[in-house]
This record gives sequence, structure tokens and C-alpha cells, in this order.
Amino acid sequence: MTPIHQVIINKNTKINPIWIMRQAGRYLPEFREIRKLNPNFIKLCLNKILSTEITLQPLKRFDLDAAVIFSDILMLPYGLNQKVEFQKGFGPILGEINIREMATLDETAFVEKIYPIYKAIKKVSTDNLMKNKNTIGFVGAPWTLLVYMINQQSPKKNLKQDFFKDKELIKNILLVLEKFLKIHIKNQIENGANVIQIFDSWAGLLGEKDLPYYIYSPTVSLVNFVKSLKIPVICFPREIKNYKKYCEIVKPDAVSIDYNIDPRNALKDIQIPIQGGLDPKILLTDKETLKKEAIKYLDIFKDHPYIFNLGHGILPETNPEMVEFLVSTVKNY
Repeated sequence: MTPIHQVIINKNTKINPIWIMRQAGRYLPEFREIRKLNPNFIKLCLNKILSTEITLQPLKRFDLDAAVIFSDILMLPYGLNQKVEFQKGFGPILGEINIREMATLDETAFVEKIYPIYKAIKKVSTDNLMKNKNTIGFVGAPWTLLVYMINQQSPKKNLKQDFFKDKELIKNILLVLEKFLKIHIKNQIENGANVIQIFDSWAGLLGEKDLPYYIYSPTVSLVNFVKSLKIPVICFPREIKNYKKYCEIVKPDAVSIDYNIDPRNALKDIQIPIQGGLDPKILLTDKETLKKEAIKYLDIFKDHPYIFNLGHGILPETNPEMVEFLVSTVKNY
């Protein structure tokens, strides 16, 4: 059994596997070489040979316990025929929504449009480097995808003023998302993903009263679906105010905490296996600070099933030597 499965399924507290959100990509010079020659991000995600290579790059350098497929949560709206493009220095820009077309979209057409992602997962999961390691597939949570699809760009701090205006449209998008997220998850698992992570990057935008409709209910449906396929599911409801309540309602197999959460409170409040927490900015400091902060998390969770990770994606300006140092710190703990 892989170390991550041991922690999530067997609740093993003797080991601390490590992987890093966004480990495949922008901080690695070898990735930047590929990116220079492939400026179209969507096309790069759909190039099964290059996306496999990028996914495996960090495993060639570091003793990580999992590969996370090089892709993006917005490949789902792309598969639903919403225009998606990534602008350098700005981020994603999405086109208008044709909800009629989305609601009647054929499953085969959707799968065909993003099929190279599944081929890449298959290639990664069967690679020699993957002995006793996990292949992590992922999706965006329905709420976070809804945010991008209606807002048509990253909300950073603000949603469009009329974001919630068309309740019927929102209801229909959530129905479409539930259907196609399940198809996307199933295809990732069938091609070798043996852990699924659900990223709710914009969970923190909502107030308490809106959580049941936009977050709890749609995410529970996905979590139960992944569990029905006998694969562990990790949820990352970034910046949600009440992780305890989230875990009690959504019931993922493990929960990833963000860096604003006091790990001691997390330990007190959360019964299930915990992942992550370290502020990615700590990797921009020095080795002494990094070691101290990493060991703080390892000490706090020493008697709780824990997967080491960051509290958000690794920053592009991170020096790979610091990642090497972090991995060895965790492995030698």
C-alpha cells in the first residue's frame, strides 16, 4: 500500500508522506524550457506526451510520494465548450456561457475534447518512477468552477456585482457541473488516478448562509461518487471559515488545510486525516526558517494521520533547492 493510502485508509500516524500542490510546473527550470516553446497553456495540458513529462519532472528531482497530473481545473469548462484562455500576467479569461448547449452536450463529445488528459494519467501511473507512489487526479469543486464560469475571470477579491442575479442559470450550471465532474473523475480513475483531490479555491468568498447550497450539497455529491469508486478523496476548501463543520457535513476521506489555519486548532477540531498547511512563502525564506516551520507541522500532527503539503500552490519564484531541503526534512523527521 502506498504511503498516502496508508495515511488516508489505514490512519497510519507513523509516516508523513509528502507531495506539493502545483509541484509539476512553474518553479522548475525544465518546465520553463517546455513552456517557452509551448505558450498556449490549454494546448500544453492537452499534449499527452509533454503533460506526462511535466508531471514526472518533480519526481525525477525529489523523493515525493505522489505525482499530481499537470492539468487545470478549467479544463472542465473548456470540455463544456466555454472559451477558456490563459493570459500571461493576468490569468484565465473565459467566454460567454451557452447553457442550452452545455445541458445537451453529449458525454462522448466532452470526453473526446479533453481525452489527452486521461491518456497522460495512464502514462504517468504506469511509469517506472511511480513504484509505491500515488497518481493524484483532481477537479475543481462546483462552487469554484461556477465562480470562474460566471465571473469569466479570477475573482481575486471581488465577484461581479450581478453574480447571483440569474438564479436559474446558476441552478442549471450546477446541474451540468455535477454531471460532467463525475464523468471527468471517473475517466481519471479508470486511467490510473488512485487519489482524487477536489479544489474549492474560492470557498472563502461565501458567507455561512450560502454554504449549504453552493458548497456542502454539491461537494457531498462528488465526495460520495468518488467513494463509490473505492478511491480516497481529499477536499481543499481554501479559506473556508469553519473546517470542522465542513468535514462533518462533506465527510471527505482527508482534508487539506490552508495556511491561514492554526494547525493546533485543526488538530483539535478535525477527526479525519489532515493534509498541508505550510505557507508557500516559507519556501522563499532560508533553510533554517523552513526547517523550523516544517517541523512545527510535523510535531503538531505527530499522533494524527498527516500528509505533508503546502497551504496553497507552490510559488513560481521558489528555488528548487528549497524544495529538495523540505522533502529531506520531512523524510528524515
